[in-house]
Amino acid sequence: MNKESSRRLFLKQALLASAAIAAPNLLMANGKWIGANDKVNIAFIGIGNRGAEIALELYKTGLANVVALCDVDMGAPQTLQILKQFPDVPRFQDFRQMFDKMGKQIEAVSIGVPDFAHFPITMMAMGLGIHVYTEKPMARTFNEVELMMKAAEKYPKVVTQMGNQGHSEANYFQYKAWVDAGIIKDVTAITAHMNSPRRWHGWDTKIKTFPPAQPKPGTLDWDIWQMATDNHEYNKDFVNGQWRCWFDFGMGALGDWGAHILDTSHEFLNLGLPYEVKPKKLTGHNDFFYPTSTTLSFKFPKRGEMPPLEISWYDGVDNLPPIPAGYGVSGLDPNIPPPSTGAIQPAKLNPGKIIYGKDLTFKGGSHGSTLSIIPEEKAKEIAASLPQVPKSPSNHFANFLLACKGQEKTRSPFAIAGPLSQVFCLGVLAQWTGDKLKFDREKKVITNNRKANQLLMGPPPRKGWEQYYKV
Repeated sequence: MNKESSRRLFLKQALLASAAIAAPNLLMANGKWIGANDKVNIAFIGIGNRGAEIALELYKTGLANVVALCDVDMGAPQTLQILKQFPDVPRFQDFRQMFDKMGKQIEAVSIGVPDFAHFPITMMAMGLGIHVYTEKPMARTFNEVELMMKAAEKYPKVVTQMGNQGHSEANYFQYKAWVDAGIIKDVTAITAHMNSPRRWHGWDTKIKTFPPAQPKPGTLDWDIWQMATDNHEYNKDFVNGQWRCWFDFGMGALGDWGAHILDTSHEFLNLGLPYEVKPKKLTGHNDFFYPTSTTLSFKFPKRGEMPPLEISWYDGVDNLPPIPAGYGVSGLDPNIPPPSTGAIQPAKLNPGKIIYGKDLTFKGGSHGSTLSIIPEEKAKEIAASLPQVPKSPSNHFANFLLACKGQEKTRSPFAIAGPLSQVFCLGVLAQWTGDKLKFDREKKVITNNRKANQLLMGPPPRKGWEQYYKV
């Protein structure tokens, strides 16, 4: 570099530093400053089904300019809503081509694609300095989540947010206030339950192979849909939400609902990673898709002054957990948003959790649903001593965009959402192998099962996708 080039670079850096000091509400994104009054230039990756819902929620905040749309199937019925709403926005089927062509114009992305596809898109965006809103769970394998957390450390100016939207609603602020005030304390057990019907219920659990290949839609780029995975032929039961059924693609009921039911307990009780995960019931266990009913035990050690804790997870319509005396009615909380397949079907016990402390027991629903103290008589007895709970300053989508502008911090960044997602990765491995897993929390290895330990990494990425597995 010659002297003149060095001088120009020095002056540019000095000007940027001066701007940052003079205007601390500016945040660098992709080599550009986002001002407090500016909108964030955002691209939507995955614009059908749940991806469409995320896109519309981010747009409704009024904090974003939509600059690009990306989906592997731009001709599918589920993508038409977004395409019609943004008819003049550039469109892409391959996220890599989108970033290559428009990366300098994109400041943030929402990633509303199947679980297994989160990882490469997120990693490429972060490497380009682009802020990422990644739907839950963060990734399909333990190692992918680990690499995403390391990338967040490597690129500290990149804003990250996992899409467990209840983490910005009433339950988050209530849980924190009650822990800080000592209302929730000395928790030794949590029962988490999701007993509604799932997509794979009723499938033949004695299958020996994946479903046969079918003609794929002419508008679908099946090669890109597969991302880093390999050896799968198109079948209708792999796409449009059906991917959640399969160990190779999704995270089942645990990965889907665990992030909405256990997120606040995991954060505010400082759970980290378990030292043991044990399957207690796996009805319909097979090597391809999730059991029709599962009971899992997660054991966590003592953390500071907090006692050891066990989480018991129940899913399956015929697998209800034990209910304590005084539990009351299990209502379907209106705060729980419906899935893209339609309304949640009321179950005998609706999604939620029961939290057992030394002196108090709590029940709660999913997402932003607040906790209640049970039995009701006990709740009335201590009502006057409960702390005031602050209101949320922003929903999860606005929180992300405001963080991109330097005005808030995300409430579910990868540093917080990553270990939570890894808990679910370990639970899925216990479901898949059918074995009790002993886990070294420091070394992050499974110590009693070589196959399961190898599955922490997952299969090697197919050729051409290796680059995303380097930080």
